Amino acid sequence: MRWISALLALAFLFPTGASSVDEKRITVYSTAANYSLPVTVSTGHDYIGLLEILEPLGSVSARIDGSRWKLRYENVEGEFTPGKTQARVRGKEVDLYGSFLLENGHGLVPLVSLSTLLPRFLGGPVTFHETSRRLFIGSVATQFTAELSKTAPAKLVLTFSSPVNPTISTEPGKLHMLFSREPLVPPGTQNLTFGDKTIPGAIFQERNGAAEIVVTGTQPLMASFSNNGRTITIAAAGTAPAQPAVPQTGVATTSPAAQPPSTPPSAAPAPGVTPPPALPAAAMPAPVHRMLAVVDASHGGDERGAALTDQLPEKDVTLAVARKLRQELESRGISVVMLRDSDAMLQLDQRAALANAASPGVYISIHASSQGNGVRLYTSALPARAESYTPFVPWDTGQAASLLESQAVVSSVAADLRQKQVAVRSLEAPLRPLNNITAPALAVELAPPAKDLLDLASPAYEQLVAGAVASGVARMRDKLDAKR
Repeated sequence: MRWISALLALAFLFPTGASSVDEKRITVYSTAANYSLPVTVSTGHDYIGLLEILEPLGSVSARIDGSRWKLRYENVEGEFTPGKTQARVRGKEVDLYGSFLLENGHGLVPLVSLSTLLPRFLGGPVTFHETSRRLFIGSVATQFTAELSKTAPAKLVLTFSSPVNPTISTEPGKLHMLFSREPLVPPGTQNLTFGDKTIPGAIFQERNGAAEIVVTGTQPLMASFSNNGRTITIAAAGTAPAQPAVPQTGVATTSPAAQPPSTPPSAAPAPGVTPPPALPAAAMPAPVHRMLAVVDASHGGDERGAALTDQLPEKDVTLAVARKLRQELESRGISVVMLRDSDAMLQLDQRAALANAASPGVYISIHASSQGNGVRLYTSALPARAESYTPFVPWDTGQAASLLESQAVVSSVAADLRQKQVAVRSLEAPLRPLNNITAPALAVELAPPAKDLLDLASPAYEQLVAGAVASGVARMRDKLDAKR
């Protein structure tokens, strides 16, 4: 998409990678990125690539100079010698507490050295939980409190300082919440006792680059999310709130079926007419409100968009991503209208008119670019204004009254993309049809996750981005519904 790509190029790349269950991992938490890397075991000790640790945090390079391996991070230089237990950083000796290794040009340092080595390069505090291999750079920790409600039956309310998205699983007597990407730290003590017969306690534990909260229960437990992912409520499955929680990517949540509303007595049947058998109450579903999202795959038809490669036009990528996003949104209970579900061309005014006519909770435009890496999220650059209560809205500034909600959605989506280790930037631009949309609206522009442009057509990458966008939108459901 040339007209967006020309505005700004993206330079951040967050490392990703699948790992086996038994593979040792280290997870790094910072304001720039949260990411996980594999640990190398040599001579019975754990090692990590120093360049790989620093690469997502800033400009870094490394080279071999004679018998030494030299690394430069921003304006800081370090020298390492294979087999030596000390290095020089900023011209001073640093103890590595183990031998430096050089394997295939990669400099490996002992994990135990990170607490003293990294502050020399970064110029700030570093906290390393060595046993669980969790590295905190700066003040990035997510705190939480656990409080048992005084209601009957009791509910455990976990309140987090930042949005979280754990993977939830259950076994008899326990509910597990695994935090793979969040810098979660314990609330003073790792063992929590509540003195309740249904939810007697919980344990905070860390292992292999992740944190986990295990809640014990004498009945099957269920988790529900609220407050944009900052609150998790644990309750016995039969006593959870009737309103279902917003589903999270990778989170197994269930909620009891809503009770059907009471119905007035039906009128007496006409003489000689046999009334149909009444449906049992459990078979009469309660009306369910489903938020509506309009998904707009840009370009189409003769308008091919950017030539991402010789054989890959932008219009094909945007349609593939839009279809995956529809699937992800619908799996979270959000209805979807696709403005383009074939190789058709729509003018910008047509797109805006169709979207506004649907009265959606959110409008999502999909684009693709060969420039930069990761994902760029755009909102309109119009100045925000108070909502008008007249039936007439200026066409060229229709988005102005929804800008605050649009920006909130972008923040939520960006948080989910970062948790999935996708590089992301949030921008403002004078774009159409965003300016003309009267609902909260954003444009999502995909660039390759790395340097290979063919990755734009990778189903796995497209599904990853679509899932993160859907999760971010789903967390904003209450606010978007209020806007309507």
